[in-house]
Amino acid sequence: MLIKRQPNGIDLPFSSEITPRAVFESRRSFIRQIALGSIAGSALLEMATREAFAASGAQKLTAKANSSYVVLDKQTPYQDATTYNNFYEFGTDKSSPARNAGAMKTRPWTVSIEGEVKKPMTLDIDALLKLAPLEERIYRLRCVEGWSMVIPWIGYSLSELIKKVEPTSNAKYVQFVTVEDKQTMNGLRYPVLDWPYTEGLRIDEANHPLTLLTLGMYGEVLPNQNGAPVRIIVPWKYGFKSAKSIVKIRFVKEQPATAWNLAAPKEYGFYSNVNPQVDHPRWSQASERRIGEDGFFTKKRPTLMFNGYSQVASLYSGMDLRKYF
Repeated sequence: MLIKRQPNGIDLPFSSEITPRAVFESRRSFIRQIALGSIAGSALLEMATREAFAASGAQKLTAKANSSYVVLDKQTPYQDATTYNNFYEFGTDKSSPARNAGAMKTRPWTVSIEGEVKKPMTLDIDALLKLAPLEERIYRLRCVEGWSMVIPWIGYSLSELIKKVEPTSNAKYVQFVTVEDKQTMNGLRYPVLDWPYTEGLRIDEANHPLTLLTLGMYGEVLPNQNGAPVRIIVPWKYGFKSAKSIVKIRFVKEQPATAWNLAAPKEYGFYSNVNPQVDHPRWSQASERRIGEDGFFTKKRPTLMFNGYSQVASLYSGMDLRKYF
C-alpha cells in the first residue's frame, strides 16, 4: 500500500485505500476467509487473469475507433485495469474480482428491457453485439475513492438501444440491475450492499452520446471482473455509476433506488458527477492518482469537473451540484 508521509510524522493512507463505512464491519471477516487463497505477486495475478480469460471462450472484438471520443492521456496497462477493480459481488479488496470472478458464466446471457417502453424486449448477448456498429472509445474513469484509469472501451451509445424500445413519455429515469448469482459471487454472502446491485440515470443522461453500452475493452470482450458480458460506462460520473454485468434495464417514472445511495445517502448521491469542488465527507475529491503511473514520488493530478467531459454541463443547467451531488 502506498503511504503518504505527513509533516507531523503520522502516516496516513491515501483516500483510495480507505474502506467505505458501509463495508467496514463485513469486510473484516471476508478478508480473513480469502487470505489463505491470496495470489502473491502481480505477475502471477496477471497470468491467472489472462488464463481465466482465455479459458472462458473470450473473443476478440472488431471495433472502429471513434476519434470523437478519445482522450490523449496515457492508457492504463491491461494488467492494472483487470486486476485493480471494485466489484463487491466478488469481494471488497481490489484484487478480489480478478481472483474470484472466473467462475461466473457469461453465456448464455440475456438482458431484459422493461417498464415504460412501447417495445419491451429481451436480448441475448449476441443480439446486443449486433444491435449497432461497435466503436472503440478511450475514456477516463474516475473512482470516488480517488483513483482513475484510462481505458479503450468497446461498445456503442446506449441511446441506440433506447431508440429500439421506444420509451413512453412516462419514462423519466433508467434503472440498471446487475446479476445476482449466489453460486459464483462469493461476495453476496456479506451484507455489504442491498443485493442485487442497482444503479440509475436520468433519461437525458442515459441518452447522451457519451453514455456507452459497453461490451469489451482492449480489443476483447469484457473480462468477468470488469463487468462481463455487458455494462455501461458513464465517463463523467464516479465509477460506481457504471453498472456491471447487467441483466435488467428498467424505464421508470420515479427516481430509482441505487445501491450506494441506499447504503450511505450522505456519502453517495444519486447524480455522483465528478466534481472536485464537492468533497466526499471523509476525503477530498480535488485530486486523483492514476493507476499504472503510481510511484512513491508521483504527484496526484487535479481532478477535472465532469472528469473533463464538459459537453455534459448543459444537462445540469440551473442545478445546484452541491445539493444534487
